[in-house]
Amino acid sequence: MSLKGNRANGRIAIFGTLNVMVASAVLVAMSVVCGKYLAIGVGEVLRFSLENLPIILAGILFGPAVGAVVGCVADLVGCVLVGYAVNPLVTLGAVALGLLSGGCYKLLLRIERLGHGVRVGICVAVAHIFGSVLIKTVGLAAFYDMPFALLIVWRTLNYAIIGALEFTLAYFITKNRSLMSVLERSKK
Repeated sequence: MSLKGNRANGRIAIFGTLNVMVASAVLVAMSVVCGKYLAIGVGEVLRFSLENLPIILAGILFGPAVGAVVGCVADLVGCVLVGYAVNPLVTLGAVALGLLSGGCYKLLLRIERLGHGVRVGICVAVAHIFGSVLIKTVGLAAFYDMPFALLIVWRTLNYAIIGALEFTLAYFITKNRSLMSVLERSKK
């Protein structure tokens, strides 16, 4: 089917516009580079990386559906590029990161008294608790036949540190008026 066949009134399926689709592809690439090439490995299954920041940003900036697609594609492309076996639960965790950060942000926008920083902080926390700590840990424990209790303790600590850093970066990125102005125009 042609690109034109997927369009309705100038809109492209999930992404809405070609600009959003291109921005999503850039976020996928950033996630792959951060997660697979710039990560600091600690043992077999722990690593410090900012691979989830682009996925969370996709959810916050473009909505839960785009965030979920960016998470899925980033995980699958990353696995193929570096030769990892695809773990469906880890991929589901990446999808959950984008879906939850976008859905959470959309819901929190309705609460006017919440500041932008609180919204972003809650979104990053919820996305990491469910996507990174719970879902991905179950997948890694099953895949590597490791004790879940030990793995979840280490991954909770890991994502408390990474989440704080990702919150800080996401906050400042989304507070940049020039960037946000460009992104708002690209959605139309």
